[in-house]
Amino acid sequence: MFKNYLKIAWRNLRKQKFYTFLNVFGLALGMASCLLITLYVIDELSYDRSFSNADRIYRINSDIRFGGAEMKLAVAPDPMAFTMLKDYPQLEAVTRLREDGSYLVRRTGATENLQESLVAYADSTFFNVFKIPIVAGDSKRILTEPNTMVISERDVEKYFGKENAIGKTLLLDNNQTYTVTAVMENIPSHSHMSSLNMLLSMSTNKYSREDNWGSHNFITYLLLREGVNAATFEKNFDVVIEKYTGKWVQSVMGASLQELKKSGSFIKYTLMPVTAIHLRSDRTAEISNNSSIQYVYIFGIVAIFLLLIACVNFMNLSTARSANRAKEVGVRKALGSERSSLVNQFLTEAVMLSFISLILAIALAIIALPVFNNLASKEIAFPYQSAIFWCIAIITGIIVGMLAGSYPAFFLSAFQPLKVLKGAVEIEGKGSYLRNALVVFQFMISIMLLVGTGVIYKQLNYIQTKKLGFNKEQVLIVKNAYALDRQSRAFKEHVSNLPNVENATITSFLPTPSSRSDNSMFPEGQLQQDKGVSMQKWSVDLDFVKTLNLEMKTGRAFQENFPTDSSGIIINETAAKILGFPDPIGKKIFSMEDPHGNERQTYTILGVVKNFHFESLRQNIGALSLVLRPSYGLVAVRLKGGDHAKTISQIESLWKRMAPGQPFNYQFMDQDFDKQYRGEERVGQIFITFAVISIIIGCLGLFGLSAYTAERRTKEIGVRKVLGASVSSIVGLLSKEFIKLVLIAILFGSPIAWFAMNTWLQDFAYHIDISWWMFGAAGLLSVVIALLTVSFQSVKAALMNPVKSLRSE
Repeated sequence: MFKNYLKIAWRNLRKQKFYTFLNVFGLALGMASCLLITLYVIDELSYDRSFSNADRIYRINSDIRFGGAEMKLAVAPDPMAFTMLKDYPQLEAVTRLREDGSYLVRRTGATENLQESLVAYADSTFFNVFKIPIVAGDSKRILTEPNTMVISERDVEKYFGKENAIGKTLLLDNNQTYTVTAVMENIPSHSHMSSLNMLLSMSTNKYSREDNWGSHNFITYLLLREGVNAATFEKNFDVVIEKYTGKWVQSVMGASLQELKKSGSFIKYTLMPVTAIHLRSDRTAEISNNSSIQYVYIFGIVAIFLLLIACVNFMNLSTARSANRAKEVGVRKALGSERSSLVNQFLTEAVMLSFISLILAIALAIIALPVFNNLASKEIAFPYQSAIFWCIAIITGIIVGMLAGSYPAFFLSAFQPLKVLKGAVEIEGKGSYLRNALVVFQFMISIMLLVGTGVIYKQLNYIQTKKLGFNKEQVLIVKNAYALDRQSRAFKEHVSNLPNVENATITSFLPTPSSRSDNSMFPEGQLQQDKGVSMQKWSVDLDFVKTLNLEMKTGRAFQENFPTDSSGIIINETAAKILGFPDPIGKKIFSMEDPHGNERQTYTILGVVKNFHFESLRQNIGALSLVLRPSYGLVAVRLKGGDHAKTISQIESLWKRMAPGQPFNYQFMDQDFDKQYRGEERVGQIFITFAVISIIIGCLGLFGLSAYTAERRTKEIGVRKVLGASVSSIVGLLSKEFIKLVLIAILFGSPIAWFAMNTWLQDFAYHIDISWWMFGAAGLLSVVIALLTVSFQSVKAALMNPVKSLRSE
């Protein structure tokens, strides 16, 4: 019987080639899009799951509110890890990382440095928590001694080629020598630590042994013992805060934790599963740029919607073509066929069509995968050898076929044979309401995707054009300036004298991704917790304000002819407001210079700079201060108009003369700024791609429905033409019902799109308002596309010779 079902199904699919093509291609597009998004979601969810015991590894997060600022940190106090290991037997192991940025690295004896983008100090217990295989070296000596290091296999090839790296030395930043004592496998690419290729012994770091519960600088991981509940263990942080942090607060600030809480300040520690970091963590001091679970949810929903739109096409076209199958059903029933056998027949057709579409979808996905990888900045491989994938694909083919064919199967098999054979069945009335609802659903999804795309691009344009309080255009950033050593000032002077250079400044701190330094500042003589202000303290030179075109609200910038400016400070408007000085100029504030707060540096406020965005636009502008102090990480050069390529070449020549053997790396500030929003740019590109696909799938269905409608009303069109109807009136007659459905889709889709995108915008402290014209533009585009799709068939029917039209029935 099943073999007979297959034969009849294949015969019917071949008989209706046009509608079979529309169904297969539409379903294949939906399946291919769903497959690509599913591969993306699986890739995102797989981060950090390759570590054994990943389900028991947690990172300590810190939430602190103090001095008018709230900080969400991915780091914890220096002594917390090993103090907790000592106090709590529920812990199997602990380890810390202290991220130390980029380094210039070369093999001892070599002359050319190479750039290592991320280096971190690590405890010797690192490999007890993260079971990364050691491929060379003595596992008992790993990171136990000062000035020793572990490097990845990738770095062995980079610095030593095919030689044995154990026992050899590397020179970091031209002045620190480390001995390689072990080689580890490359950290998996699907890890939040994947950029780490070089680990330095923590015992080398002078701050690693400090008993300072107020300094949060260490990424701290805990490995819980088997059976320990993380939520229950997390409650122990309250005891830790009371026992250790409370003592530190009392000794430094002369206040208890209760007094701190009364002033609105707090300290809170929580555990985050290591497997959740990539998608659920966006904190200060992350070791890498993470993704967002929000986008996984969004794309997951888009995948489901695209598949549903394709299934809707199948349902629509199947029920619309029911008149052509009605007599077949009547004859079969009259000859004794049961309804169940008819249902099986129609479901067999649907599943066969689904599998043909699935094969085409897999081919389309394989072809499109490189483009999708480039779009999503991924390296997803197609799972050819995964038995699980193929099993899921086959099950999906069956489910999609059953889902798409269920309504047509039960709808068609319900016809009464006597009424069908007499021509007394009102087929159109039975299926038209559902078809109309499904068309509305299709275009509602398309409109939501179009509105979402418009909002994302409008927000990105807002970010790129917003006045930031500083001028990011035509500023060249020369990186690794510490490689210049004592010649950094001379280099700056030579660069400043170039004809196409306006100004230059040396600093590690810029309002684009760079160094940050959180400090607590107090008005002079007022070391109370409710008087403190948490602010950024940036070390800059005399030309910083001028080079970035910052505006002074009151007071003055640093000046060379004022020697006392070395003890001066410039604050921004936010800091001035929190400090509460009516006139801040000349007032004195102090900060705790060393981690213990034993030494205090008092500063005199010289000026107030207007607020500028020194962090992402996702955040409000916080308190900031500038102090005149050497800081050699970067050289920012403001260029004049003219031949920038020539100026860059001149700067590079100066660099090679003054820092021979050091890599010359540079980037423009506006490019650095835009990097912060690459994720949103990718989302926008993916959104518009799938919005276009959803419209194509919807239009395929609309094209088929309009063809069927024109075919069904052939005789009516002929009569109307004989009676004098114009082509335009007939086109309008055939098109208006479809345009009405698109208008209803706009009405229902717009509020949902507004809610979804307004929620997304809340992630930005500074964002656009969603304007009515965005919905109008999306709606107008949908109407035009629908009209063009329907008009092709409508015009074709309207131009047909009425004699032929009347003969057709």
